[in-house]
Amino acid sequence: MTPRHHRPLGRRKLLTAFGGAVVAAPAVAAVAPQALAGTGTGADSDASAPEAGGALPLTIVNSTGSFGNADVHVYIVGNQDGRQVRVAPDGTAVPVALSDNGADGYTDYAIGLADSGATTLSLPYLSGRIYVSLGAKLKFKAVTDGNGNPALRYPAGWVASDPDYGVLHDCAEFTYNPAGMFCNTTMVDMFSVPLSIRLTGAKEQITGTLRPGGRAAVFEAVRQVPEFAPLVVDDRRVIAPGHGLDAGLFPEDYLAPYIDEVWSAYTGRDLTVTTNAGTFTGRVRGDRLTFDGPAQVSFARPSTRDVLFCDGALAAPNDGTTGPVAAVLGAGFNRSTLLSSAAQPTTDAASFYRTALTNHYARAVHAATQDGKAYGFAFDDVADFASYVQDTAPTGIRLTLTAF
Repeated sequence: MTPRHHRPLGRRKLLTAFGGAVVAAPAVAAVAPQALAGTGTGADSDASAPEAGGALPLTIVNSTGSFGNADVHVYIVGNQDGRQVRVAPDGTAVPVALSDNGADGYTDYAIGLADSGATTLSLPYLSGRIYVSLGAKLKFKAVTDGNGNPALRYPAGWVASDPDYGVLHDCAEFTYNPAGMFCNTTMVDMFSVPLSIRLTGAKEQITGTLRPGGRAAVFEAVRQVPEFAPLVVDDRRVIAPGHGLDAGLFPEDYLAPYIDEVWSAYTGRDLTVTTNAGTFTGRVRGDRLTFDGPAQVSFARPSTRDVLFCDGALAAPNDGTTGPVAAVLGAGFNRSTLLSSAAQPTTDAASFYRTALTNHYARAVHAATQDGKAYGFAFDDVADFASYVQDTAPTGIRLTLTAF
């Protein structure tokens, strides 16, 4: 499989991924990139690949061991042909309407599970998310977007004032279209409910499965680092540090010493970044990290927030040059490998998160998974370390709520 940081790096934000139609909750959810990008339309697509059929079987399995099927609620929401839709229990994509809001001001798009055992649903072509909530329903709100079209406000579990802050919930992300199924489990915004994906088609692929006791291990690992400890919200969720920074729960200058070290180190020596476009060679010149190679690309010194969100100074335009280099730099900062290796991307997972100043949240979620893959930050797909799978001829997808 082509390393995903070599692919076109479009649609790294929910707003863009859903065609600009989403109205976000208090903060826009940053979506793990390739669940919504690897749709076979870029330079790496295979024109001869078979088209996926419609109405893909989706199986939901409740293996939490802590909640009965009656306590689990499923929501499938997203974008279809530029419209905000939700999937009904019969597999139909239904456009969002303001009239869907009930007397309490919120929609009820919940799909219940079967009384026992697995629940089989039907997934139409769609780019979106599968939310699960445990013990209570989520409060999606139909609103009008900036263009006057019906849209949805999504849960923002990292915002204390959000109506769903007290609800135990999580989601997986996907794009399913004629090119295939592209999906992931994500911890980019937060980690709460352990989810596993099994995608069948040309082959069987499983990702996202936690080790036994993995959920508790994530909570404990994050609690052990003083700067990260406030990100743990009871036994409900762990908030990603970028959102924690915005909420005043995480130091806004946490990574500044490491960032300064990187800038100092590459003032006097070269840093190389290899992408599908070729090898870029850079040095800090006039406080900008400037690369020569297939094209000249340049980056201002990023802030801690830029690193955690892989945005701002590390934003990745879909241009085939600056975008892929930004992705590799973002991964290098989060994994704290930029000082240990002057050739990026680093592909040895044993070298990740080895410094005191690192993304300990991402470290914890990776350590908890059986395959070592997770979406702990937006560029975690660099060198193929994200909990992402794809198939150009899918026959079914299973989402399992695994044991707490």
